[in-house]
Amino acid sequence: MIDAVIFDKDGTLFDFRASWGAWTEALIGALVARGADAARLEHLLGFDRRYRVFRPDSAVIAQTTPEIADLVHSAVTDLPIAELNDLMNRLAAEAPMQPAVPLRTVLQGLRDRGLSLGLATNDTEVPARAHLDGAGVLDLFDFVAGCDSGWGGKPAPGQLLAFSTAVGVPPERAVMVGDSLHDIAAGKAAGMATVAVLTGIAEAQELSPHADVVLPDIASLGAWIDARRAI
Repeated sequence: MIDAVIFDKDGTLFDFRASWGAWTEALIGALVARGADAARLEHLLGFDRRYRVFRPDSAVIAQTTPEIADLVHSAVTDLPIAELNDLMNRLAAEAPMQPAVPLRTVLQGLRDRGLSLGLATNDTEVPARAHLDGAGVLDLFDFVAGCDSGWGGKPAPGQLLAFSTAVGVPPERAVMVGDSLHDIAAGKAAGMATVAVLTGIAEAQELSPHADVVLPDIASLGAWIDARRAI
């Protein structure tokens, strides 16, 4: 029985390439204006500005904002790390998020099934809430956690276990939905069912050995949950 769903954000609710490509370009531009080398930043971030594509191992895909800041700081050592984090968070809050599906319709359909909804992201909490609010869906979430909310980041299960406690649903009756191996690992560590979607960078052959199921996107999630509930 599934009574609660916790989502990753980027690559799951929002199309990763369209949304975070713009953020990465803006960050590189801002740091180049401060004297950083563009080619070095592209290498560190695993991003090709010419083609707007991420390497599969890009830190932007799965690492937390502070981890990305630590990585990038080697290219802008004259910028205090706290200021770099603030810059990254401001640009993240302003980044244009492209929903992967009609979010309001899909998420409301899950709420109508009586499901509690949560968000666990390796982004920080303030930009995450801004993105959900900008998409008109923040009110549908019972729980929102970023990497700075006090429960760590994925692939550790802290955010997911906090969600379970907050909504009063045992982990074995919840599902983690994400687009990366970090998401699936967090779900398994928390004792939840795991659903992978293909609206991020990872492909089905990478995700399918680890997730309980791989779906094209979260629009297919309601039917999958209905089938699980019917067993």
